Amino acid sequence: MNTIYLGVDTGGTFTDFVCIDDNRLSVFKTLSSPKEPQTAILKGIRAMGLSSAMAQGKLVIVHGTTVATNAVLQGKGVKTAYVANKGLKDVIRIGRQTRQHLYNLRPAAPEIDLDPDFLFEIEARVDATGKITQQLADGALEQLAIEIEASNPDAIAINLLFSFLSSEHEILIEEYFKDKYFVSRSSDILPEYGEYERGMTTWLNAYVGPIIQRYLDALIKDVSPSTLSVMQSSGLTIDANLAATKAVNLLLSGPAGGLAAAQYFSNLMQQPNLITFDMGGTSTDVALIEQRYKLTNSGTIAGYPVAIPMADIHTIGAGGGSIAYVDEGGLLQVGPDSAGANPGPACYDNAGTDATVTDANLWLGRLGPSPKLAGELPLNVDAAGLALGRLAQQLDCSLNEVASGILALANEHMSQALRVISVQRGHDPRAFALVCFGGAGGLHLCDLAESLGMTKAAVPIHGGVLSAFGMLTTKPGRELIQTHRIILSALRSAEVAYAFEALEFKAKQDLAKEDVTEMSEHRSLDMRYLGQTHTINIPYESLSDLEVSFHQSHQRQYGHQLDLPIEVVNLRSHIEAQREPIQLPDWFAEPNLSDSQSWRIPYKHRSAMASGSVCSGPLLILEQHATTYVKQHWEAEIDVKGNLLLQKKPG
Repeated sequence: MNTIYLGVDTGGTFTDFVCIDDNRLSVFKTLSSPKEPQTAILKGIRAMGLSSAMAQGKLVIVHGTTVATNAVLQGKGVKTAYVANKGLKDVIRIGRQTRQHLYNLRPAAPEIDLDPDFLFEIEARVDATGKITQQLADGALEQLAIEIEASNPDAIAINLLFSFLSSEHEILIEEYFKDKYFVSRSSDILPEYGEYERGMTTWLNAYVGPIIQRYLDALIKDVSPSTLSVMQSSGLTIDANLAATKAVNLLLSGPAGGLAAAQYFSNLMQQPNLITFDMGGTSTDVALIEQRYKLTNSGTIAGYPVAIPMADIHTIGAGGGSIAYVDEGGLLQVGPDSAGANPGPACYDNAGTDATVTDANLWLGRLGPSPKLAGELPLNVDAAGLALGRLAQQLDCSLNEVASGILALANEHMSQALRVISVQRGHDPRAFALVCFGGAGGLHLCDLAESLGMTKAAVPIHGGVLSAFGMLTTKPGRELIQTHRIILSALRSAEVAYAFEALEFKAKQDLAKEDVTEMSEHRSLDMRYLGQTHTINIPYESLSDLEVSFHQSHQRQYGHQLDLPIEVVNLRSHIEAQREPIQLPDWFAEPNLSDSQSWRIPYKHRSAMASGSVCSGPLLILEQHATTYVKQHWEAEIDVKGNLLLQKKPG
């Protein structure tokens, strides 16, 4: 039996599966089981007939998980002790002085789950050059242990000053406690300057680490002897046995899979510039791709700064399950609360009574006749009508009007999110194609493209499960960072080479354990003019090109150059396995399925559309796990791989 590859994406509402077996691709979708995510995963493996292959060790599973994300969003991490230098334990609670709303004179304190009783200090100090100026005193670790044990934590986060220059003290503390607690140290999680961001990222890693460890240990056991790896927020995978130690790297595990797939299809469709939106049942994730999706080290989750490299994704609470309601002022609102998977939208007929975006689409006929979500869940139009009717009565309007209003509001929320990552960052969306994925994305694609003045759009093949597909397009790898501050003119090539090799050494050892034999490194430097706060990332090939490249990048980004010394701040290395990309089979239509002009909106089955065929809207294009609504004045074409390419007609 050949090796079988299975991508699994666990979302808030559905768990998606994409399987590639000897170049044959199959998909499956089932409702998630939020309390025990592995239940839905094992159900999908059985339903796809893969249990025997799994038992024989022939299954290679790549998983995108929301376990870490949900633990942070819901405040359900473990009790975590935080260890800092003497006098500095409260820095993590004070944070930065920047305000989210500049003109709000009474800003609310961030809701951070940091109990002062779990903050501890130890006397030791390293200066800004990395020199140890105060060693750990005799008995200091024993005294710290007495204090920590009194609070009975489940995990410990260690964040000492300048540990990215000298990690000796952090390692000593880690060694003392690691046999009893889950321990995270900042010099391992994020060896970068910025005490607050480094500390918070290390604390988050400890806060969710034991939860991820328990979940993955159980899942590894369930799928053994087959192998399991996990998607990281950077879009690279990590072996599940190592993932728990880097739990903070999994906070965007699922959405990163969608971006990895979008980049794959960007190359396939020869469309290098894409704006993506992933609309699921609970939320919508938007991002921008120029040749490659972008990473950021200034992301946030639930108000917490997360400084590890992660896909630059903007998320809003707008999905198919977003609940519509009438506010105290008598106005219709949509989201951010979601009906989730249980009970779900009213049309799921599962005790849910709230009207949602899915109910509105169903009532307006945009899901076609006799629709079933995930291929197995029939939708109840009458239940949707009852939920919408309660809103219509409050608003004194018709059911069609309230359903249309819900969709208009949901579209506006998503359109604003798309502007954040395009217009507000200096990009003209008209130079991009809008690509959607997620089960609900295709229903809103044309409306959103028009709101941004875009004339090109696309729905990749199996767009309803694209994040799961992305798990199979990515590779094992690591995103590494190390602070290395020095004036550029004083930097030497040998020094850079040695520093990069030291940074990459352990990562390459870990990748070798994942059966990676060939790997590539993409190195870069964070640089700035001396005295600036923000940096620009410059690819590193040779020392001689750096100064010119930085000046040009600064001119391009800020419109000017400065006659100031240039400072190198951080080294960055992207390491990934060298593997052949997966190959999609050519598209073949199934002409047995019939189209219809008699439904409220004409429809075609996507699987019956031959490669090269073109059709015009208004039209529904139906498939097992998604529906695309082609608006009037738009036309759609199927390419040789089955991707749906949309173009707005001129005029």
